[in-house]
Amino acid sequence: MPEPVRIDIVRLPGGEDLPLPAYATAGAAGMDVVSAEDIVLAAGQRHAVGTGLRMAIPQGFEIQVRPRSGLALRYGITVPNSPGTIDSDYRGELKIIMINHGDANFTIRRGDRIAQLVIAPVTQALWHAVANLDGTERGERGFGSTGGSDSLDI
Repeated sequence: MPEPVRIDIVRLPGGEDLPLPAYATAGAAGMDVVSAEDIVLAAGQRHAVGTGLRMAIPQGFEIQVRPRSGLALRYGITVPNSPGTIDSDYRGELKIIMINHGDANFTIRRGDRIAQLVIAPVTQALWHAVANLDGTERGERGFGSTGGSDSLDI
């Protein structure tokens, strides 16, 4: 298993009692992060939920924000820009954009686990303009061209 990546973290005033992001099991890829606020998300509503945390992600890494599967399945609560990216040079409060796709109001209470955070390495691209690309068997065939989507009428 690779060595853990050190991430400096600051609890914002009023959030000192909240737990830091943590892995629920030894094999978990994502750390659960909790809400620092109470909010009712109406059906169809989006809100950037505060976590009461600021962090310094090391250069060469990002933190991906992902939904919690139980909230998505049971209530339709998810992260609309999944996975969201927290860049290494961001130093503001970590806020989780959440949306209620369910048909009823959903209450988020301070301390509720609302999302998962996954630390991931980042590779930056260096674009190289060329006149032509190498050929492949697939070529320019796109959406549904590799099969399995006949019933989707794409």
